[in-house]
Amino acid sequence: MSQPLVGITGRRRTASVLAAPAGFADAPLDIYFADYATAVAAAGGTPVFLPLDGVAAEIVARLDGVLLAGGEDVDPSNYGASPAPELGAIDPHRDAFELALVTEALYRGVPLLGICRGQQLLNVAMGGTLRQHVDGHAQEEHRAERTHDVRMVAGTRHAGLYGERARVNSFHHQTVDRLGDGVVAAAFDDDGVVEAIDVPGQRAIAVQWHPESFGGDPVFDWLITAAQEGKR
Repeated sequence: MSQPLVGITGRRRTASVLAAPAGFADAPLDIYFADYATAVAAAGGTPVFLPLDGVAAEIVARLDGVLLAGGEDVDPSNYGASPAPELGAIDPHRDAFELALVTEALYRGVPLLGICRGQQLLNVAMGGTLRQHVDGHAQEEHRAERTHDVRMVAGTRHAGLYGERARVNSFHHQTVDRLGDGVVAAAFDDDGVVEAIDVPGQRAIAVQWHPESFGGDPVFDWLITAAQEGKR
C-alpha cells in the first residue's frame, strides 16, 4: 500500500520577507514550516503543502489526511464576535480556505489534525468560539522546550495517545472558549485552558501545543494510521 498523502496548510506573505529584487517585493509568497512535513514523513506519510488558491473540495478529494498548521489569529467575525484590542494579525482568505477544508474533510471522513491555530479553527468550524487573548501562554524558550503540563481527559483519543499527562510547549494567545457542536475538551492546563479537543464520531482531533517540534509525537502516528485505514 502506498503512503497516505497528507495536505499541510501554510500562510501567505509577500516576497518582502526575503532578499527579493525590489520589483518582487509585493509578490505573493506561500510559507510553510518544514517541521510539519518532517513529522508527517517520519510517521509514514507523504506530506504535500496546500496553497490558498486551491478549491477545498477538489483538494480534499485527493488527500488521505489534512493537517491544519499554526499561524495567525482566527478572524472573530467567523464566530460572531468583534475584534478585541489584543487581536493579532488575521488572514480572512486563509480562514475561508481552511474552514472549507474542515467541512470537506468531515464530509468525506478524511482524518484531520489541527495544531495550535488549527485547533482554534476546527472549533470555530464546528460552531464554537474563541477567547481572543490569554496572558502568559507564549513561551520565549526554544520550540522544542517543554514548559508546562497538560492533563488528558479520560476516555478521549488523546488519553489513549498520551496517557494521563503530557509536558508540552506553548505558543499561543488565543484559545478555545465555547466548544463547538459535537466537540469535547480532551486536555486542560493548570489554568483551565483547553489544550486539546476531540470530535467523537469524526476522525478529527487537535492540540493547542506544537508537537511537530518534538520528534516522534504520537499524534502524528494517529493521523497516519487513520489515513492508512481510509485507504483500505
